[in-house]
Amino acid sequence: MSTKYKATTTDEAYFITITTIGWIDIFTRLNQKYTIVNALNYCQQNKGLEIYAYVLMSSHIHLLCKATNGFILSDVIRDFKKFTSKKILETIKEEPESRREWMLDYFQKSCQHLKREQNYKVWQDGYHAELVETNWFIKQKVNYIHTNPVKDKIVALPEDYYFSSARNYAGLDNDLEIIMLDLF
Repeated sequence: MSTKYKATTTDEAYFITITTIGWIDIFTRLNQKYTIVNALNYCQQNKGLEIYAYVLMSSHIHLLCKATNGFILSDVIRDFKKFTSKKILETIKEEPESRREWMLDYFQKSCQHLKREQNYKVWQDGYHAELVETNWFIKQKVNYIHTNPVKDKIVALPEDYYFSSARNYAGLDNDLEIIMLDLF
C-alpha cells in the first residue's frame, strides 16, 4: 500500500482528511456529530492525540494534528475509524434515522468486493495525510479548515460553525478542546 499520503512518521504534525464511503452525509444529525467529537476527545485523553485545528463536515473530517507520548498517528487514526464505524452503525440502527435502510444497504454493498470479512463499510479506505513542514503550510491549512463551512454556505463566519476549532480560536465555547497555535 502506498505511503504517499499516510502519517508514517512519529511525533510530527499532519493535515489529515478522513472521508465517509461515497461521501455520504452521515454527520447531519447531532448524535452522529457527537460520536466523532467524543471519539476525538477519547483519542486526546488516551492515545496521545494533539489537535491544533479541526472541522467536522457532513461527510468528512479535517484535522491538523499529531500523536505524542510514543503513539503513532496512523495507529490512532486506524483505531478512531474502527471505533467510530461501529458507533455510527449502532446509532443508525438504534436511533431515529430516516435514511436507515438506504445507508445500511449502501454500507453493506460497499464492502462486498473486499477479501476480508466485513459486513459494513462506513469510511473510505485509508485517509489523506500531508506532513506539516512550514508555518505557511500550517496557516494555509488552518484557514482552509476554518473556512470549509463558510465555503459550503453553512455559516457566514467560521466561528459560527459549532463543530470547528474556529470557535476555540475565537474564544467561544466548544466541546472539543484543542492546542491553539500562536500563528495569527
